[in-house]
Amino acid sequence: MQLKQRGFTLIELVIVIVILGILAVVAIPQFIDLSGDANRAAVQGVAGALASANAINYAARKENSANGVAIANCTAVASALVNAAMPTSYTITSLAVTSGTTSICTVTGPSGSTATFPATGIS
Repeated sequence: MQLKQRGFTLIELVIVIVILGILAVVAIPQFIDLSGDANRAAVQGVAGALASANAINYAARKENSANGVAIANCTAVASALVNAAMPTSYTITSLAVTSGTTSICTVTGPSGSTATFPATGIS
């Protein structure tokens, strides 16, 4: 009775290594610059939070002037966040916002990425 050997031939192993090498050459460049995308997404997330906080603050203040905070400047929007929890290393461009009008404000992240958000002034 003959035993049949099982396993891969050298040629099969070389072909698999070549295919993996080609996939690595194609896929690796797509993952190299993910930190830049992550930084931009983080700044956009903060801008979205600021826009949402401003909208909620505006509605609360419009309903009762004792609620919320007055917004006369883009930087004042950060105080409308829950516990005024603006992330460290993020800055908001100082721009006056007239009561009842909406201005476009800019937030800058620690990496230098920027994003815009609307701020509606209310006294």
